[in-house]
Amino acid sequence: MSVAPARGFRHALEVVAASGDIAVISEIKRRSPSKGELAAGLDPVALSRQYEAGGAACLSVLTDVDFFGGSVDDLVSASAACALPVLRKDFTVSARDVCDSRIMGADCVLLIAAALDEAELESFLKLAHAIGFDALVEIHDEAELERAVAAGADLIGVNQRDLVTFAVDTDRAVRMAPQMPAGVVRVAESGITGAADAGVLAAAGYHVVAPDQRGYGRTTGGDDRFEGDWQASHMLQLVDDAVALVHALGHTQVACVIGHDFGSPVAAWCSLTRPDVFHA
Repeated sequence: MSVAPARGFRHALEVVAASGDIAVISEIKRRSPSKGELAAGLDPVALSRQYEAGGAACLSVLTDVDFFGGSVDDLVSASAACALPVLRKDFTVSARDVCDSRIMGADCVLLIAAALDEAELESFLKLAHAIGFDALVEIHDEAELERAVAAGADLIGVNQRDLVTFAVDTDRAVRMAPQMPAGVVRVAESGITGAADAGVLAAAGYHVVAPDQRGYGRTTGGDDRFEGDWQASHMLQLVDDAVALVHALGHTQVACVIGHDFGSPVAAWCSLTRPDVFHA
């Protein structure tokens, strides 16, 4: 079986960062454990093209079926419809999951530090690089940052939303940024409500901001560029708002992103492994 070379997910973000601008990663998601249906009938082909036209640096596509209503078909369709590198956002718990992500055409795999032990994190990261694509290591605190760095991660996302309380702690994210080694592409995820938040994170040293749907963007209305699906049009509006946010920070070259809803797939993982602390 032949698989096309990866498009370079980390490189796409790094290019934007090197120009002095902030990158963002646009998300394709049908539903979430916390909010239920978001866009059950979205067209991943049309939406990925809209994101690309809006200036997105990369895509993030949910493939988990049970919690997020995603599928491998969503990833394959979105990837084929545009030139953007694609992150497979799912629960990676085995070496087979890493290999499957590459085979289906993903350019990056998500490794959630909270869901993996040290040996798994290191081995999955090495495997991803060995078979020719990137890995985004998602962390929530200093202890997980230490583990990610020790494992050799060069693309790290700090989810600002607490796993237990779901409160946003930007101060912690700001403290963690300078602790990351040179050469690490730094992603700030969740809890970004506007230009002021993004400015604080950019000043702290983050290269990418990922606003989530729960706390950022419009709550009513639609967009006639995306006919027939209100929720998809609403997601496109969020892309437009992200572009406006980056422009508000004084940047002219935009790579725009929609980030995680209610904290990322870690929320679903928490619901499975810690139902006593999971709150819908």
